[in-house]
Formats: sequence, C-alpha cells, structure tokens
Amino acid sequence: MPVAAAPELDPALERRLRVRRLLHSARTRLAHRLVQLVGFVVFAYLLMKVLPGLGQALEDLKNVSGTWLVCALAVEALSQCGYVVSWRGILDPDDLLGADGRGRHLAARVAWAQLGGGMVVPGGTLGSMGVGAWMLHRLGMPMTRVAERQFTLMFLNTTVDALAVIALGVGLATGLLNGNTNPLLTWLPAILVTCALALALTVARFAERLEPRLRAGHAKLAKAVSTLALAVENTRTMLRSHGSGRIVLGAVAYLGFDLLVLQGSFVAIDVHPLPTFAVVSMSYLIGGLGGSIPLPANLGAVTGMAAMLIAYGVDHSDAIAAVVLYQAIGFVVPLIGGAIAYVFLRGQFGPLPMGRAG
Repeated sequence: MPVAAAPELDPALERRLRVRRLLHSARTRLAHRLVQLVGFVVFAYLLMKVLPGLGQALEDLKNVSGTWLVCALAVEALSQCGYVVSWRGILDPDDLLGADGRGRHLAARVAWAQLGGGMVVPGGTLGSMGVGAWMLHRLGMPMTRVAERQFTLMFLNTTVDALAVIALGVGLATGLLNGNTNPLLTWLPAILVTCALALALTVARFAERLEPRLRAGHAKLAKAVSTLALAVENTRTMLRSHGSGRIVLGAVAYLGFDLLVLQGSFVAIDVHPLPTFAVVSMSYLIGGLGGSIPLPANLGAVTGMAAMLIAYGVDHSDAIAAVVLYQAIGFVVPLIGGAIAYVFLRGQFGPLPMGRAG
C-alpha cells in the first residue's frame, strides 16, 4: 500500500515555524546568560571574601547607592542601544526582518535578543553566529552574506577600539591627557595597535595575490586573509553609503557609554584619588582582550581589566571592586533587554502548533 506523502506546509507558516524554533534557542541562551550572571556574582563574592586584602573591596560594593545603580543601568542601556543601531545598519540594511508585515521594530528586538542571548553557534568570537544573524539566515538571507556582515560589524567595533587605544596612548604619553606616562603603558600599546591595524589593511590590500599562494598549504590562513579583505572592503563601502554616520556613531556610543560605566564604578565605591578617564579607558581596552580567553562568566576580561588598572597604579582592592561592579552591570542590562525583546518576539510570532516544535 503506497505511503501518502506528507502535506506541504504553507510558506508563511513554515517561516513562522523557523522563527519559533529560533526563539526557542534564544530562550535557552537567555537562561544560560542568567546562570552566568549568578555564577559570576557568587564567584566574585567568594573571591573577595576568601582572599586576604580584598575585604575592603567587598565592603565598598555593599555601600553602592541605589541611585547610582539606576543611573549606571541607564548609561549601559545607551551603550547597548549603540550596538543595536550598528547591528541594524550593517546586518540588515535592507530591512529584511521588517518585510512581509513583520513590523519595523522587529530588527531592534532581534538585535536585543542577540545581546541578551549571546552566541547560538559556539566557536569563539570569530566563528560564532549571533542570535540575530541566525534569524536573518532563517528568514532567507544566505549564510555567506550573514557571516560577511557579522564579521564587518566585528571589524568596525574592533577598529573603533584600536583607534581609541592609539589616541589615548599618544595622549597619555605626550601629557595631553592626565594619567600614567610610562612608555610601556602608553607608547607601546599605541605603536603595537598601529602596526596591527596597518598590517591588517596591508594584508587586505594584497589579498588577491596572497590568498592563491596560501590556499594550497595553508587553507585556513588563506580563508582568514580573504575574509579580512572582504570585511575591509565592506567597511569601506558602508562608510560611503547613506546612513554610515549613524552606524559609526552607534559603534562609538557602544564603546563610549560602556567606558563611562566603568569610570562611574570608581565613583560609586568612593575611590580617592579617582583614576583618570584615559587610564580607565586604556585598562578597559587592553585588559578586555582577556575576554577572548575561554573562562566562565567572562572572567578573562575581568581579571585582565583589573590587572591593567593595577599596572596603571590603581589600588588592587579598588580595581577589583570597580571591575566586578562594572561587569555585573554589563551582564544585567543585555539580559533584561534580551528578555524583554524575547517576550515581544514570542508574542508577535505566537505559540508553535502542536507537534511542530522540532
């Protein structure tokens, strides 16, 4: 007896099901981020409770005012909004997410879901696919184009960070900015970052010659070269396009407001003397590289920032307390924003039909 073919789904329903499956993944990632936040708070508390000399850091954190916390959450939200602006301008310039009657707010909600949920596909900073980018693919954008735009966004944010290190390092070294003038902490980072940026641009310029030569014996390196070249070219194209100013401003806001939260953390715990904004910013930018170390709850970035602040002359207890406070704010805001976005998205797309959750 012939087996009846399974009925085909309506295309609109199929798209809806794809989005619902993605929302299920986003919900799981939000739960993971909540666990990370709890783990970070517990670890930080035990660290300051057990290690000698860090008792004052714990006391400083207990004295942080509620008013400051509200202000810090608002400033961090502005930072995340900057990311959302850049994400929309680069990942979805044609408003694919808002097409077919899905609404003009969908792109912003998806970007917030990406901030809150983090990465859906593991693989580190370069190899991961964010929740929002994954949704774009589910809605019909080719995976190659999604990956290209995701890397372009990362390249833009990295370039903003690099230019900030150069400007701050030179400013501190020449006395234009107040703070530590040690050449190892000012000139050296600025020169290294300048060389790295120049090397990246040079490699991208000659990628057409380099990539074929590397392809045979170093396939992964050849792929990295071609990807870098594409990101540089896409960034140049973006900078020449309409709306580029808004995208760049979003990237600057993403960094700048985040820096203000870290600077404000020293005010919250009543540090005297207060480290200068240039010193705090350099510690953030250089120490934040520790975030690429695969430690739980982003502890690599925490230890890196605290270590750099201490190297710049900040008291170790003050440095640890301020970074712990900053990192907690950095966990809470994307988590809340992502959860709110998830609620709106789930309400928009409705529940899955029975038997179609897989």
